[in-house]
Amino acid sequence: MTKHLIHPATVPEFEEEFITGLKAIFEEKIVFNQLLGLQITSLKADRVTARIDMRHDLIGHPAYNRIHGGVISAGLDAMGGLAVMAAIGARHMDDTPEQRLQRFHKLGTIDLRVDYLRPGIGAHFELRAEVMRLGSRVASTRMEFLGADGKLLSTAAAAYIVS
Repeated sequence: MTKHLIHPATVPEFEEEFITGLKAIFEEKIVFNQLLGLQITSLKADRVTARIDMRHDLIGHPAYNRIHGGVISAGLDAMGGLAVMAAIGARHMDDTPEQRLQRFHKLGTIDLRVDYLRPGIGAHFELRAEVMRLGSRVASTRMEFLGADGKLLSTAAAAYIVS
């Protein structure tokens, strides 16, 4: 993935209060993300990463112990939304962390495309997302779903309404 939205020299560092608040929204208040087992591993203005540990209730193909494609799709969609939240937070660094955390109430998926490249088999998976463009009304994202060995299993692109 390449960085398109924010130049590396200008990537702001988030305050601990913002990171803690965004993790609480993503991992606790969005209850479906709990069901998926999504856990944020990195939260930066220009890229977010998370992990899903394989569990029996995520199996989509019992003979091969493959993760269900719906888990992949939903996880990638959630990560695209998280990347947009981070980009919005970075855009408004003059606001307090609490004010920035209030800016996500209108965020919603407009369009999502997932390409399944390889079967999702493994003990855990890494998900990555970045914002390609953050407009005043719509954001475009790109996401990746990787195996524990770092092999690319699925990719996605999505658009989100932000206002």
